[in-house]
Amino acid sequence: MAATHSTRPSTPTAREQWASGLTAFGAVMLVLAGTLNVFRGIMAIAKDNVFLVTRSYVFRFDLTGWGWVHLILGVVALLVGFGLSSGALWAHVCGVAIASLIIIANFLSLPYYPVWSIVLIAFSGFIIWALCVGRSGSARLFD
Repeated sequence: MAATHSTRPSTPTAREQWASGLTAFGAVMLVLAGTLNVFRGIMAIAKDNVFLVTRSYVFRFDLTGWGWVHLILGVVALLVGFGLSSGALWAHVCGVAIASLIIIANFLSLPYYPVWSIVLIAFSGFIIWALCVGRSGSARLFD
């Protein structure tokens, strides 16, 4: 006699749904932070006069150079943010790493555009929190 097995998928627990929701939140926030960094990079590369230039700042760099840094960080953040939909561990690790680099880059460029920098630092903090707390196996976000 052949045993029959149910092909119906198991219902996710509340903990798995919570973790999946946090990962989705982290992914969306990372895509948003990446988009904002891309825009900031384009602004710094195209027009340096948009930013405030301070004379006595310890970490004084060329604004065009900062533009390229923010543009590259933004593109990588976008790629990793879209990669988070696979639920892979590498995407979580890369997401935390890129969010940390975004925090550092925005802290160092804080005098040039303070409000934007503070917003992106806060976004990145939420991204790190969501990706560290919300890890649940290898579940895909969008099946």
